Amino acid sequence: MIKTAFKGSAFTIYSVLAGLLLGLPLFVIFFSFFSWDTAIWQHLAATVLPRYISNSLLLAFGVGFGATILGTCLAWLIVNYDFYGRRLIQWMVLLPLAMPAYIIAYTYTGLLDFAGPLQTFIRSTFDLGAQDYWFPEVRSLSGAIILMSLVLYPYVYILARTAFSEQSQKYREVSELAGVSPLKHFFKVALPLARPAIMTGAALAMMEALADFGTVEYFGVSTFTTGIYRTWFGMGDIKAASQLAGFLCLFVFILIMVEKMSRRDSQNYSSRQGKSARAKQVKGINGGLIFMLCSLPVAFGFIIPFVQLATWALSFSDLSSLADYPEYAMNSAMLASIGAIVVVAMALLFSYAKRLHPSKTVSGFIQLVSLGYALPGTVIAIGVLVPLGWLDIKLNVLTNVWFNFQPGLVFSGTVFALIFAYAIRFMSVALNNTEAGIQRIKPSMDEASKVLGDSPTQRLLRIHIPLLKASLLSATLLVFVDILKELPATLVLRPFNFNTLAVKAFELASDERLIDAALPSITIVLVGILPVIILTKTLDGIERKYA
Repeated sequence: MIKTAFKGSAFTIYSVLAGLLLGLPLFVIFFSFFSWDTAIWQHLAATVLPRYISNSLLLAFGVGFGATILGTCLAWLIVNYDFYGRRLIQWMVLLPLAMPAYIIAYTYTGLLDFAGPLQTFIRSTFDLGAQDYWFPEVRSLSGAIILMSLVLYPYVYILARTAFSEQSQKYREVSELAGVSPLKHFFKVALPLARPAIMTGAALAMMEALADFGTVEYFGVSTFTTGIYRTWFGMGDIKAASQLAGFLCLFVFILIMVEKMSRRDSQNYSSRQGKSARAKQVKGINGGLIFMLCSLPVAFGFIIPFVQLATWALSFSDLSSLADYPEYAMNSAMLASIGAIVVVAMALLFSYAKRLHPSKTVSGFIQLVSLGYALPGTVIAIGVLVPLGWLDIKLNVLTNVWFNFQPGLVFSGTVFALIFAYAIRFMSVALNNTEAGIQRIKPSMDEASKVLGDSPTQRLLRIHIPLLKASLLSATLLVFVDILKELPATLVLRPFNFNTLAVKAFELASDERLIDAALPSITIVLVGILPVIILTKTLDGIERKYA
């Protein structure tokens, strides 16, 4: 079987070696879970572990529920009703994807805290003291759930919208002939057919909630991600942090299984039969009401925090603090550019290897390297730092013996560790684009090139890369923006005195310097709008395909 898998292709050998390399940190975390230290676990179980488990579960299920309600309702209204402003709202409902959860946490804290404009207005208008009224605490577990739901509902919306768009007009006609109301049709017919897609989106939102570090750390909510960070840097115990990371991976892998099963069910329950249902035209008050309902998540998930960030950025007066901003921006652009190019190039080679030899070996390693998207940045950071730290130690010992010289932390203390972590974290994003693009190239083109005597490398350079320009560009842009927004892995693995926009925004906000954090934050948000434009065009193309 091994001989068959490796038969005649350097690309297949690459996929195995690269898969092992990118899978190494995953193996480190996996096996660390089984290297039990009784004393460590007794201490954790008696102190923080129950709180980490309960808060993480409440956060994940709370965000999953909130994102499902918002995403499903928006998708149903936009797909099935043609109202004034529908084209605009189709684009706007995706805008919260550009707003990282930790940034919306900063903005709403500034808006809703005791010294914020809303509570100040309440006290001054009604002449109240602090003890005279109750106001919900935004920096809490419930606050984190609500704010994360507002920025993660697009995961459900995108898949639910696609599922609703593919449902046949026949289902609605049969329901209408049977006298079934639109609401009953939604619950009895449309929702069950779209359920697998909705569950997939909910699982993705829950993974993102479990992976979040910036929001829960800023809000003081103890979850596994904050626990791993505090155990590592606060207690200096990387072994305990590794075991916590392994424990968190158990929850993540359960969600991965749910997502995979939902995707499989989505294919089994596909409802593509004839043309999709036509959107009903709704005018007047009803149309305005639908527009208003669809606008609310956009307003709270993007417009209000964006306006607040812009207000802070424009009111910023301490120009001396801006001196280092170009450095942070350049560091972010450099990391994101190098990381995106490396990740997309590796993804292209994986996809091409699978096209040349679609064996179980190649497919298995592609699935392995795709697991990184579900793992929190803090978990990946531990998985990267342990083997790279070991490699640095061995390298320094050897160079000291042979050359009486120690190069220092060549691997774990440089941007190499960051690029390695980004490759693990975002390989799935790039693979989704490259595999989709390469599947659109007809096999006959490969056969014609083979007849002309072209080698696999020549076919890749002459045929596939020119035809994949759009897919490669989209993948590069998506990975670039994801790296730009990435906080926990960058915060943990960055070289000494190396800051990015995300890290600096987090540090400034943690010091309660929210106005100073506005400029790096709004830069991240503005760049994050670019993938939203790509997603909008993709979803429009799907709807036209089934119209």
